[in-house]
Amino acid sequence: MTIEATDSAPPPETPPTRREQILATAAELFAARGFHGVSVADLGAACGISGPALYKHFVSKDAVLAEMLVSISQELLTVGEQRVAQSADARGAIGALVEWHIDFALRHRPLIVVQDRDWQSLPSEARERVRALQREYVDLWAGQLRRVHAELDQDGARAMAHAAFGLINSTPHSGLLPDLPMHDLLRQMALGALGVPDDY
Repeated sequence: MTIEATDSAPPPETPPTRREQILATAAELFAARGFHGVSVADLGAACGISGPALYKHFVSKDAVLAEMLVSISQELLTVGEQRVAQSADARGAIGALVEWHIDFALRHRPLIVVQDRDWQSLPSEARERVRALQREYVDLWAGQLRRVHAELDQDGARAMAHAAFGLINSTPHSGLLPDLPMHDLLRQMALGALGVPDDY
């Protein structure tokens, strides 16, 4: 029996929900004007809905910011843990974490601006949640760095991780290169700063 070959197209991407669209639009607006410079009416207009209609999706502008920053902190940690689990050794894990963070930073420049500038505007409960998730993410990096650099203590490893984040999170301010060469430059510099050769 002959089986005819068929082309298997990848499944279509799921279109973003209205809630996801609001979060993406809010990130752009907050990055451009600051959290306090954007009203509910501004956000609704940018999303193509009335300000009051926004409350069908979020109870307040504060809730938009909270979900935005909690969700990205959770995503960074969850995917970071997956990348580490899939790596053969600590050097590979650090390389995978660097790749993941660069990819995230290049795709989500507005979120990085909002995180840096408007974190203090978060409601207290969301701020503590973001802080806890970020500590876990830093410690994920620190654990792998200590496996590579036996002389590092936990504080030193955390400091190295934060330094790498600062380098990679410069993407909103580094528009001189297209994304692909920028990715390669950030990868080379981050791995060099972390003491991991780019041939793991």
